[in-house]
Amino acid sequence: MKDKFFIGIDLGGTNLKIALCDSSCVIKERQILPTEVFAQPKALMTAIVSSVNSLTAKYHLSRSFILGIGIGLPGPVDVVRGIVHFFPNIPGWKEVPLRSILEEKLGIPVFIDNDANLMCLAEFRAGAAKGSTNAVCLTLGTGVGAGLIIEKRLYRGSSFAAGEVGHVPINEKGPNCNCGGIACLEAYIGNRRIAQNVRKVFKKDIPLEEVSRLARKGDERAIAIWKDVGKKLGVALVGIVNVLNPDCVVVGGGVANAGQILFDAVYKTIQERAMPVQVKDLRILKAKLGRNAGMIGAAFLVKEQLQRREI
Repeated sequence: MKDKFFIGIDLGGTNLKIALCDSSCVIKERQILPTEVFAQPKALMTAIVSSVNSLTAKYHLSRSFILGIGIGLPGPVDVVRGIVHFFPNIPGWKEVPLRSILEEKLGIPVFIDNDANLMCLAEFRAGAAKGSTNAVCLTLGTGVGAGLIIEKRLYRGSSFAAGEVGHVPINEKGPNCNCGGIACLEAYIGNRRIAQNVRKVFKKDIPLEEVSRLARKGDERAIAIWKDVGKKLGVALVGIVNVLNPDCVVVGGGVANAGQILFDAVYKTIQERAMPVQVKDLRILKAKLGRNAGMIGAAFLVKEQLQRREI
């Protein structure tokens, strides 16, 4: 008898990643397509349908063997109604009823959520935060995304928009943020801002991966850049840790590859500035699932939603 499967989809600013996952949410096969080709909703939906058909055909699976499709999306969504409100970095999306359209086209249950939430869910179920009760999971890249686990459940908030750690202000005054806020964490440690600081320090453009390599080799300028990023992230996390008292903070995304210099600066700042009870047993961990986290989290989303329906 064939196993049952989930489809996990992660839509990012660069790539559309689609995975066939088994009933334990382990990836069996995946496809990666450039997002720029699917800027408009119709094109993206066509690509998703095509990829789902391709994956099921390869494994000779009828629709009855696909329990559901989970999709992580880079913007605010209505989890209950399955509607995409908009994408900050992908034009053409506004109040799109993605779930109902795909369910009609595919005949498979579809569930959607914010991509940072699904990264968090994946790390909680199968990654660095596994075994924790309360966790904050961040992904550091172009923006600063985050998800919250409270009492072993993903916390979404009243409007399904909780977890925006990247938009916690860390100064009274500072740079404008894309969200419309002022002095948000993301305005200081998003990829573009770090790249600007690198250009200022090195007098030329250097890839962030190279800055990390230079830091590991002892370059004081590179070390100072990552220490500054870690300190600013730590300052924002002090407030989060004091309020939520998590077991652990998990940090992933491209910026996390800066390594121990970054993590040491985050830990030091939190230890110095957070309340002693909250930091006594706090762990600061690097995410384990890397670029697969969004797809794995999307599969877990389907699994959890279907289990709730059975209760």
